[in-house]
Amino acid sequence: MTDGFADLPGGPRICYREDGPSDGVPLVLIAGLGLDLTSWPRPMIEGFTGRGFRVIRFDNRDAGCSDRIKAPNPGKLRQLLARPLPDAYDLGDMAADTVGLLDHLGVEKAHLVGMSMGGMIAQTVAARTPGRVLSLTSIFSTTGHRRVGQPAKSTLVRMARRPARTVEESVAGHLSLMGHLGSATFPLDKDVETAWAEELWERAGGRRARSGIARQIGAIQASGDRTAELARITCPTIVVHGDTDRMVHHSGGRATAKAIRGARYVEIPGMGHHIAPDLVERLVELTAELALDPAGETR
Repeated sequence: MTDGFADLPGGPRICYREDGPSDGVPLVLIAGLGLDLTSWPRPMIEGFTGRGFRVIRFDNRDAGCSDRIKAPNPGKLRQLLARPLPDAYDLGDMAADTVGLLDHLGVEKAHLVGMSMGGMIAQTVAARTPGRVLSLTSIFSTTGHRRVGQPAKSTLVRMARRPARTVEESVAGHLSLMGHLGSATFPLDKDVETAWAEELWERAGGRRARSGIARQIGAIQASGDRTAELARITCPTIVVHGDTDRMVHHSGGRATAKAIRGARYVEIPGMGHHIAPDLVERLVELTAELALDPAGETR
């Protein structure tokens, strides 16, 4: 598959890929913290393209093959205290990247699907540019309110570990974290996860692959509590969360659905913070049902 690049006016260079029919209804996949466009499972992409969607996925700023932002990383103490640097970019800037990519591709409106931080970005796009969004699927995400959606202490300990210095360390670290964030109910495929971690390391330039995570965390923290803004979302919305999520507690998903008028909330027993193989078809179906009107036509 070929990577495309969009030089956004006044913004970063964004890497993207497209799958499915060029005349299909656009559906944009927005990845989470530190993840790139390859983080979306191939069966999930095929599930959407098989239903006729034109699937657009991209690397957020500071991830994958998109530009790294030339700004210092916030230190670990700042991250722990949720005190972003004064000049940190925020989720609004990342939402603007998303809209800028749609402009580059000539897409007027699209269905948005975001996971974790990508869900926060998708929420922000839907709240600030409602005319561009056909529907919103927010997967294991939150509102930014500090009393909901917080990670488990055991997760924070794992995230604070020294960054990988080799591909072997990167793969081992990824498998360890996914073993913690996944679940026994919906097990991960170790071979698939290993191949993905190896590709991420190579695709993003080795140790550079994780260099922007601290700035992305700063973007989340700089955006604060977005509950009031979520009330401005008017598009059809579904919020999906698992009850065993150790990265974003399911209270974050419940708060998101409560904040968005008319949103449907689906809590999946046994689901963690990972799109496991056995969850793909259900997530595709939930999104496709939302994107179709009662007559069976795309909105």
